[in-house]
Amino acid sequence: MDNRLEEEARAYHAGSKPGKLEIRPTKPHSTQHDLTLAYSPGVAVPCKDIEADPALAYQYTAKGNLVAVISNGTAVLGLGDIGALAGKPVMEGKGLLFKIYAGIDVFDIEVNETDPARFVEVVKAIAPTFGGINLEDIKAPECFEIEERLKRELDIPVMHDDQHGTAIISSAGLLNALRIAGKKIEDVRIVVNGAGASAFSCTKLYESFGARRENILMLDSKGVITTERNDLTEQKRYFATTRTDAHTLAEAVAGADVFVGLSRPDVLTPDMVRTMAANPIVFALANPHPEITYEAATSAREDIIMATGRSDYPNQINNVIGFPYIFRGALDVRARTINEEMKRAATLAIAALAREAVPDEVLRAYGSGQLHFGRDYFIPKPVDPRLIVRVSTAVARAAVESGVAEKPITDWVAYETELLSRVGLMSHLTRRLHESAKLYPQRVVYAACENPAVLKAAAAARDQGMAYPIMLGEEREIRLLAKELDLSLNGISIVNYRTEEEKERRHRYARLYADQNWRRGGNHTEAQDKMFDPNYFGMMMVQTGEADAMITGIFSKHSQLANVALETVGLQEGTGHLATMHMVSLKNGPLFLADTLINHNLTAEALVDIAVMAYERAHCFGVKPVLALVGFSDFGADTDANSTVQAAKAVAILHEKYSHIPVDGEMRVSMALHADKRDQQYPHNKIKGQNANVLIFPRLSAANACYQLLREADDAEEVLGPIQMGLARPIYFVDQEATVSDILNLTAVAVLDSHACLI
Repeated sequence: MDNRLEEEARAYHAGSKPGKLEIRPTKPHSTQHDLTLAYSPGVAVPCKDIEADPALAYQYTAKGNLVAVISNGTAVLGLGDIGALAGKPVMEGKGLLFKIYAGIDVFDIEVNETDPARFVEVVKAIAPTFGGINLEDIKAPECFEIEERLKRELDIPVMHDDQHGTAIISSAGLLNALRIAGKKIEDVRIVVNGAGASAFSCTKLYESFGARRENILMLDSKGVITTERNDLTEQKRYFATTRTDAHTLAEAVAGADVFVGLSRPDVLTPDMVRTMAANPIVFALANPHPEITYEAATSAREDIIMATGRSDYPNQINNVIGFPYIFRGALDVRARTINEEMKRAATLAIAALAREAVPDEVLRAYGSGQLHFGRDYFIPKPVDPRLIVRVSTAVARAAVESGVAEKPITDWVAYETELLSRVGLMSHLTRRLHESAKLYPQRVVYAACENPAVLKAAAAARDQGMAYPIMLGEEREIRLLAKELDLSLNGISIVNYRTEEEKERRHRYARLYADQNWRRGGNHTEAQDKMFDPNYFGMMMVQTGEADAMITGIFSKHSQLANVALETVGLQEGTGHLATMHMVSLKNGPLFLADTLINHNLTAEALVDIAVMAYERAHCFGVKPVLALVGFSDFGADTDANSTVQAAKAVAILHEKYSHIPVDGEMRVSMALHADKRDQQYPHNKIKGQNANVLIFPRLSAANACYQLLREADDAEEVLGPIQMGLARPIYFVDQEATVSDILNLTAVAVLDSHACLI
């Protein structure tokens, strides 16, 4: 570690508030009455209830979502026995990971005790506080005794992550690496260099998946562990071999299929790697300096399949892929323990996830244009948002099926939705959109399929069963890009609208377009030229019913697309304007903003039109819409600005003609979002007692800036849009910087819009 990084690390941990964790209240505490309920005398009520029924502690306290990260500091990271206090930054860091990855709260407990029996007594004494216990950085062999006793004597999940976390992740990696190598686990020869807690637990788990003990050689600092030696612990005796022909690491790895290093740097040489079997699997997991560097190993063998413990090389064996989600699943069913069935379930879930297509947000995080199952990717990345659902659900299911769950889950779909909401990965509304779209898959045209995000989104829509994609573009280019991205085009239509084969269709579309636009100077000759544009051609496909919806916008300005849409599919009957709206998912629910892209300076009539469309569209999302026309003043306090005048006129029209819509304004955003403050100052407002969740802006610049500010300031868990309002047919314009997730979300909206059933 260089001096600059050392100073940055010190500054990071000190900062404005020392440490990495803090405690925040979860209940109101601003009034005397609040404090009366929180402490004396109100707190006596749940205390008495828990005394009568201890299980109520999960209902009235934080126990059910609280894990203790407990260590005595005897085996900290690569630092060794540095003591309990010196290990505290690591334990706080573990707590941080629990929180950000799985929404689990943590108290880190540093116990200044090295005697296993006394350590166990301390942990048992404080166990009632917690829903689970994560043992951390305790040296072997004491860690085995400590964990076994606590698991046996406590009725909450206990796991020593240094043992089992590494075992689970490396087992998932090994299963996939063997698949790539074309080998079976029961046939391969495995060399494990290291004989500590991680090595023992990893090898035991490999054995549970079929590895044969007679095919395993384990080494400690003295060499191969054999039955001839009389200095072995119970754990080492378990894997002692009767072979006497191999004593050194060089002798052990000769002809071996798998090397797993859980030891120290630079003990495996390139020459040793060259002696291994074909397609050798090397897991060099000493961290931060592995048993052999990635460069040295891959230079030694072109056919090597390698993993390390480092994030800067492919296939990182990182415990964060497992422990947050294992505890999440165990806590959610109130498991009495974390048993072997749950560990195996986590392993298989992680392995299976790596064999699926990689989400766009993961590719962006790692700066990779492509990442697919193979030698350079057989373990999921720690930032993969699917881990919480796949691993937690697998663990919870295994707990229920193995009979250790005190609170079995029956609705697994609802549980998955709850998991996603815990860390803000996908709002409930968005998930419901996806599930609904799968019930009504439609033909969706995608322009700009030369863009990787568009191509991947179209393939994902097909894979999820929500659409039958139609790609516009040159077939050869699309197929080359698909091959580069490792995407299958099965089930996807490709239409090269510029070819001679499409000449008749271009003429047909041009005639229809000219007929629709003759009052605006439209003629057949100009219309024929327009049909060489993918936006005109695609929108005419939707207009003629040869497709059901269209997604475009990556390479085009929204103002241009709006004009094309108005000329091709036109406005919905009874509507005078085209507009767009964004849904921003905040912690306290969704907030809709309009118009964010199309209309600049709005008249009263346009504001009314947009407000009515926004109300109807928000209602379709299953939300009870409450509208506010927002500005820089409240209820006519400033009548000099034209925007204020137009907003006041619009509100009057809405109250007169659309009395069923809860709406008022104009008002500042703070008044719109806080009913208590608004009602106190303006008790006669028409949305009294309700926080607005649909904001109508008199200026496009204000609406656009607002949604972008919320997105960039990280206040929003998710932004969905732009949601089209007013067109006769579902033509959706994505933002030019749209991600695969953004395009996929709008595909779901477009599919449901085309089926006239948004939810």
